Amino acid sequence: MLNTLRGALTANLQLQQIRCAHRIRGKAPIFCRTIKERLDELNYKDELYTTRIDIGLPRAKKSTEGKRISRLDHLKKNKADKELEQLARNNKLEIDLNEAKKEWLNTLGPQHKKQIADHYGVFEHLYGEGYFVPYLNLEVLYDLKNGSYLPVYTGNEIKPAEALEYPIVNYESDDSTLWTLALTSLDGHLTESNKEYVHWLVANIPGNAVEKGDTIVDYLRPIPLKGTGYHRYAFVLYKQEGKLSYDVTKVTSSSPLEDRTFVTREWYQKYQDEITPAGLAFFQTNWDATVREFFHDVLQSKEPVYEYDFPKPYHRPQEWFPRRKAFNIYMDKYRDPKQINKEYLLRKLKNEDPFKTPPPPLQFPNAQPFPKNMPSWLKLHEEKIRMGWGRINEV
Repeated sequence: MLNTLRGALTANLQLQQIRCAHRIRGKAPIFCRTIKERLDELNYKDELYTTRIDIGLPRAKKSTEGKRISRLDHLKKNKADKELEQLARNNKLEIDLNEAKKEWLNTLGPQHKKQIADHYGVFEHLYGEGYFVPYLNLEVLYDLKNGSYLPVYTGNEIKPAEALEYPIVNYESDDSTLWTLALTSLDGHLTESNKEYVHWLVANIPGNAVEKGDTIVDYLRPIPLKGTGYHRYAFVLYKQEGKLSYDVTKVTSSSPLEDRTFVTREWYQKYQDEITPAGLAFFQTNWDATVREFFHDVLQSKEPVYEYDFPKPYHRPQEWFPRRKAFNIYMDKYRDPKQINKEYLLRKLKNEDPFKTPPPPLQFPNAQPFPKNMPSWLKLHEEKIRMGWGRINEV
């Protein structure tokens, strides 16, 4: 029996790692999983539910042979132009920005938009594993009523006060085609975090005449709540195979907010055989004062406000003789902060005279001597005030 216990103890000690006369806890590396194996286990995702699916329109095939030859000729011509080279060297070469944007939209623009939308999680929160490349350029412009327009790009910031009315929407299309335009808020639902609000839904749009389409859901301005950061609002343009009658309740501007509850993924799955996403534009917005006015005047309800609730700092019971603690700092822990700020404010106002210029600040604050009989804690206190450190800045 004793030999058996000795053998088990010896085997146990052999499995233990001993480093610098200290036993290291856990199994030896030869018996443990590698970091890669552990990370693969933690980050495992089922391919059936994570494989991304392109649900958009295919890219239109265009003949590139002639363009490739013309581009080579164009490059050779530019290289042979000495005047053009001198302008480029001196940073005086001007280009047509509209032509540059048009070239970008016809080449790398749709892929760039798709990458930005992926970065902001737009496709993930709209369609789950689905995505699409917005080959059709969707232009959305908000009229600021001062002769200027605010465009919606891919994630730019637009305040709620700038998007009070529905925008102007433009895109290239044939008059014989039908389209559906949807605007949803990806982060704004008040009660259910996995759902959205549909802010605008227009169906059966002939060509690019949005005003001639069937408005199923009237436009609702953005309503990001205070304290919730930035909210994403996405415009998605769908191409229809024919005229549709969506099974969606008509929502007007006077309808309650609950009627706008929407889930893009479920809605698209229902009509995926009749519609295909083609264009995308989205923006971000955060709270401003017009949101409060909307809740009070339109919804006739109190505005929800989210704030951080920081617990009060814990202070241990006072001691008769606190050791190794600054006297003033220790006592201020148990005083009313308003009283402390009042003392600092009175100290500031003591030397203020509305009819005299304020005295110049000390050029070398630390070089000014303190009285010899001043206690050390008070010296530190005065030094902080001279240097502008600590609570003196809170007043």
